[in-house]
Amino acid sequence: MSDHAAAPEPAGPATPPAGPVASGGTAEAAPDRPSGAGARVPRRQVVSWALWDWATQPFNTVIVTFVFTALYLTSDAFLQPGVAALPATDPVHERALAGLTSGLGLWITLGGVLVAVLAPVLGQRADVEGRRKAWVGGATLVMVASMAALFAVRADPVWFVLGAALVSLGSVASEIAGVNYNAMLVQVSTRASIGRVSGLGWGLGYLGGILALVIVVVATAFDWWGMPTDDGLAYRAIALGCALWAVAFAWPLLRYVPEAPPAADRPRVGFFAGYAVLARDVAVLYRDDRPTFQFLLASAVYRDGLSAVFTFGAVIAAVSFQFGDQAVIFFGIAANLLAGVSTILAGRLDDRFGPRAVIIGSLTGLVVCGLLVVALHTLGPVVFWVAGLALTCFVGPAQAASRSLLARVAPVGRESEIFGLYATTGRAVSFLAPSMWTLLVALTGATIWGTLGIVAVVLAGLLLMLRVTVGRRDPAPPAGAAPRP
Repeated sequence: MSDHAAAPEPAGPATPPAGPVASGGTAEAAPDRPSGAGARVPRRQVVSWALWDWATQPFNTVIVTFVFTALYLTSDAFLQPGVAALPATDPVHERALAGLTSGLGLWITLGGVLVAVLAPVLGQRADVEGRRKAWVGGATLVMVASMAALFAVRADPVWFVLGAALVSLGSVASEIAGVNYNAMLVQVSTRASIGRVSGLGWGLGYLGGILALVIVVVATAFDWWGMPTDDGLAYRAIALGCALWAVAFAWPLLRYVPEAPPAADRPRVGFFAGYAVLARDVAVLYRDDRPTFQFLLASAVYRDGLSAVFTFGAVIAAVSFQFGDQAVIFFGIAANLLAGVSTILAGRLDDRFGPRAVIIGSLTGLVVCGLLVVALHTLGPVVFWVAGLALTCFVGPAQAASRSLLARVAPVGRESEIFGLYATTGRAVSFLAPSMWTLLVALTGATIWGTLGIVAVVLAGLLLMLRVTVGRRDPAPPAGAAPRP
């Protein structure tokens, strides 16, 4: 990367503040969005913004997905001693573990409902008050405090509820921070660099999360260098380490990225009155900017499929292709590394061809690779090592390009609100891929066919995305016209 995220472009006349986005899907420049008219975004601001993804991803990778909840919070450590002593195949033991899993799921579901209800209105307030960075910082601190507090969750059934509640609280804080963090993308990029910057952040998130996981694997391999590991101390230390990791790498955003100015043309209203404003804004979006509204719906569908790729990927590897524990871990590391690198590289394609092209190409690649995994599964593990890893290369680019597209078309001064709606629509359909997976596995009795459920959801999102017209490569402006950001 050069000294600046984007080279200066020829100066042009000032562009007036924009109103609602036109159906063509491009927002005009405004004071809080770098314009293409000679605007320069300092490299330090871009890197500081992208590092937040690196800083906070271990919460999702290590705490929520692979380590703390999967290996500790839903383990025998939180069963009553008599039940934990039973064989793993004993029905009482199995039901007790299922109770822990469902209990954790309930807490996370409650957190998801809170995000769906709060994200758009809190994003709206951040836009109006010019406090996006403040909301990112405050929510990040709550997430850090939640991870640090997990150190108190000892290996005893009485601590399970606290652990599950803290994971749920951290998830809510992570989502609220992410809404405003995504909205800040327009503050650290120009129209010419927004795809690369979005890809850089998302790619660093993958790489940061997997590096944290590698550190955990190494520590386990060396038996924690003699540290006592009874009473869940190793897992509690992991949670504390993730909290310190977030503090170490998230602070540059708060120090070096400027705050967005308040929206001078939008009045401040009370919290509950914000829902009435939100309803009017959604109605206006539907009436005046139908393509962006359609994109919110299409992205909600295919993003659920993208999420399911990593949710069920380890299950497919272990059950359908007989990967051992070590092979699953190595596959996960390789998958996340490839996803991170491909996402960073795809950012350049985003800027050159437009985010819509990257999304459609990525979703097509996902569908093809998913079908190959199912069609060739009888050939053994080599199929998943090749087609499965190839599939993961398309997940990150689709996610980063989706963020880039929405940042490009969001009405100026309403980015946090729109990204709040982005989070809400995603939560609203988050049952699609898991239910399709469960249905096909139940009907066929074989885990591999659940893959087709994920492919079906991605394909549905792809078909919806083909109807979306926003996010194409911006045409060259007419001679003498003011350049877009």
